[in-house]
Amino acid sequence: MIHPTALVHPDAVLAEGVTVGAFSVVEAGVQVGAGAHLAEHVVVREGASIGPASVLDSFCAVGGQPQMHGDKTWTGEVRIGARVTLREGVTVSRPTTPGGVTSVGDGCMLMANSHVGHDCVVGEGVTLANNVMLAGHVSVGAGSFLGGGVGVHQFVRIGARAMIGGNASISYDVPPYAMAAERNELRGLNLVGLRRLKLETAAVSDLKRAYHAVYAGPGDFRARASDALGAEECGVDAPARAFLEFFVGGERGFVRPPTR
Repeated sequence: MIHPTALVHPDAVLAEGVTVGAFSVVEAGVQVGAGAHLAEHVVVREGASIGPASVLDSFCAVGGQPQMHGDKTWTGEVRIGARVTLREGVTVSRPTTPGGVTSVGDGCMLMANSHVGHDCVVGEGVTLANNVMLAGHVSVGAGSFLGGGVGVHQFVRIGARAMIGGNASISYDVPPYAMAAERNELRGLNLVGLRRLKLETAAVSDLKRAYHAVYAGPGDFRARASDALGAEECGVDAPARAFLEFFVGGERGFVRPPTR
């Protein structure tokens, strides 16, 4: 069902059961999956795809040009997964990398006025609360939660199942299963998230050992994580191993506990 006031390009591909609300715009080449709903005043730009059963609320803008100086026209794709909810005023920018992709994984919820910058990769099941701002080239691991008003610096990595407190300013990498708040302050493991995952007690204990191996002492975090992986005293289970391996990659620093 397409409202008479909506503008849908003839080259756009809309699957069965798609609805497009009043005054919305769907440009050439856009693909919209079955059962997706575009509310009133939604704009989906060329090169974007919307997965099945996703909902785009009023005034969403998907696939707009990156927010950068200059008049260059950027190409690349924006991919919104299946069962994604974009609430009012959400913006998702197209990539700057030639042939690149800005992506939002299946089952995500992006609350009102949150922004996903160019070249970002948002994993499955991520929640961005109201007014979250992801700068360019940010990656957010699956199942993470970012509280309202969080600002994330470009090229930052946020690991899977991490939790970021509201209004935090994050310019360093946040490891998986961790909590961060304020300005790059580590607040321990995301124990609430771990309980919801229903991990085995042994896996949680292993993750705690990995956390202490990295953070309970002086020295470079990358070196300490590498040593812990080599010693095999922790990292036996997948969550702890993912936690330690996170420190091996990346080019930025890492969040750390506040100085007492």
